[in-house]
Amino acid sequence: MDTIYALATARGRAGVAVIRISGPLAWEASAALAGTLPEPRRSALRRLTWAGDLIDEALVLVFDTGRSFTGERVVEFHLHGSIAVVSAVLSALSKQPGLRPAEAGEFTRRALENGRLDLTQVEGLADLIDAETEIQRKQALRIFSGAISAKTEVWRAQLIRAAALMEATIDFADEDVPVDVSPEVTELIGSVVSDIRDDLKGASVSERIRDGFEVAIIGVPNAGKSTLLNALAGREAAITSEIAGTTRDVIEVRMDLKGLPVTLLDTAGLRDTSDIVETIGIERAQVRASKADLRVFLVEDDVLPPGVDRQPDDIVVRGKGDLRSGDGEAVSGLTGQGIDRLVDQIANLLEGMAVGASLMVRERHREALKSAELSLSAATAELEGGQAEIVAEHIRFALRRLESLVGRVDVEDLLGEIFSSFCIGK
Repeated sequence: MDTIYALATARGRAGVAVIRISGPLAWEASAALAGTLPEPRRSALRRLTWAGDLIDEALVLVFDTGRSFTGERVVEFHLHGSIAVVSAVLSALSKQPGLRPAEAGEFTRRALENGRLDLTQVEGLADLIDAETEIQRKQALRIFSGAISAKTEVWRAQLIRAAALMEATIDFADEDVPVDVSPEVTELIGSVVSDIRDDLKGASVSERIRDGFEVAIIGVPNAGKSTLLNALAGREAAITSEIAGTTRDVIEVRMDLKGLPVTLLDTAGLRDTSDIVETIGIERAQVRASKADLRVFLVEDDVLPPGVDRQPDDIVVRGKGDLRSGDGEAVSGLTGQGIDRLVDQIANLLEGMAVGASLMVRERHREALKSAELSLSAATAELEGGQAEIVAEHIRFALRRLESLVGRVDVEDLLGEIFSSFCIGK
């Protein structure tokens, strides 16, 4: 296997830059620059030289096979974060035989191949790197820490026991089996199916936490929607004017709302119009608003705009509070009146939705669990007077689907897509 190297920190000038080398020649290649290396899992300050020239003084960390992130021999150089220093070290490594630059996600892929991580942990790491809010960080960290793996292992143990009981029945098909295994098998399968269904219920919420909740601001033209969006976003994200129909398309602003990832949608004003372009904008507004997790109806006289049905959790608030003397319940994007109260209301509603989140944050996870659940339901039905061989096969299929969840089988076609999202050096 090749020895790979890459800058593991962001490119550009910084206080510290980290270059990582992994593979069978990692120690030899590093010693060519740093001289005598420190003992594994220890660090030491070394002068890095190449072709007789001093490049930098660096902190050198060494990891042995099986004790590193990738599972291979690894060395890290913690350098001064100069563009010139980083370039010089990378150039020196490129001149050594058997070394090559790492591809995107290759360090993590080697961790997977060497059994240091499973597939769900790899996905959790990708989500952790991409996390923008506190709730995303916590969710990604749980997955990266192996929560899905631990849960799946419990299910596997129960299903392996159930399969073994059914196999015993098959082996003694021509003899009298002293114990009826059906009650225990039914109980084992039922326990797994119950857990799977609980996780499936919260999967859509988990995906929303990962991708972000959508909150649509809707109302008639000139209700103050764009001004309110700008106030919530803290910047001029949408054009505002007194001309009705200024907003023609859906404007999206992504933000951190009290630790929650939220995409605010400013939509076209809802009204009857003969303008073809505005009509298209209104149709888009209606579609996006209906699909959003939450809608904020901005009204003038407590009359809801046409074309979008109100859901139980939706918020109705009067806009242009700066023009409503004495109306303390109204909001104004212009003066900030009622904005903090509206933010708290939105956050509280979304936090309530997030309570039901499970560990399954991707469509791949959901499909694997759905398939396993269907197979186990078929096994339960077959237990009542059916053939033991068919029951056992249903259980084995469910096991394979759960194993694909953590990357033990049938995942090669997924790896390219997953690792393409990683940066080089991770």
